[in-house]
Amino acid sequence: MATLRFSLGMQRLVPFLGYHHVLMILIAIAIVLLSLLLAGCSSSSPGIPNIFLISLYYQSDPPTFDPAQVDPGVTTAIANIVGQAILEVRVGYFGICVNADGGSFLCSNNASALAEQVSVDQDPLNLIWIASTFKDSIIFPYLIIVAIILAFVCFILLATFPGWHEETDERGSERDVKPFPSRPVSQIALALIFVASVFVLVSVLWQHTASVAASTIASDFGNGSVQSGVGAGAMVLGWIGFTLLIIVTIGLLVMILSIQLLDNLVDD
Repeated sequence: MATLRFSLGMQRLVPFLGYHHVLMILIAIAIVLLSLLLAGCSSSSPGIPNIFLISLYYQSDPPTFDPAQVDPGVTTAIANIVGQAILEVRVGYFGICVNADGGSFLCSNNASALAEQVSVDQDPLNLIWIASTFKDSIIFPYLIIVAIILAFVCFILLATFPGWHEETDERGSERDVKPFPSRPVSQIALALIFVASVFVLVSVLWQHTASVAASTIASDFGNGSVQSGVGAGAMVLGWIGFTLLIIVTIGLLVMILSIQLLDNLVDD
């Protein structure tokens, strides 16, 4: 019985679900994903430490030797300094997470406070400081913040679009009518979501390039003693968010052009 009621409710709802409602849903999903991306490593809540841009950790592996190395023996000295350290540092846009002994992550936006919780033997090469430098000097989250704000304003503008409603014609019969949305409002919404898409694209490319470069340099510097990796979860969140915003941009553009074409046909 409950399933039948749900089916009937959906049948009544779907006809009144407008084109702009679908775009609003896509914008809402994009905002949530980008917000999660910014929240990565900001707290020790479950799942949040797994959203990171780059991770640095101590791990003993066979070093790589190359003729370009002036002093290949430095890897032995670094290995002796690292000793038995197993600390891992993860970096997000607004926080750093540290796992010093293989247990749970301790997260904060204050690297100095995290360093006070770690002994010299646990972080002999100052990976926490390196991670803090990467976060403060290389990562730039404000383009994504502006993009989220612009996307939210576009969401509000789409909410003003007229939906289906019933009107009574000259014969006294009721019919469903949906007026065209305001052209200026549609154009403003298109401009906002387009700028938001560009900002997210620039940020995601910046994030990806910076993370890969920093990861490679850190691994080479700690040859055989320090490893690093790029956060796949953060990359996925960023690129999916950008894809959704691009879909909304194309959808709004198609809607505006279609309305303009219909207006021209009616005028002719």
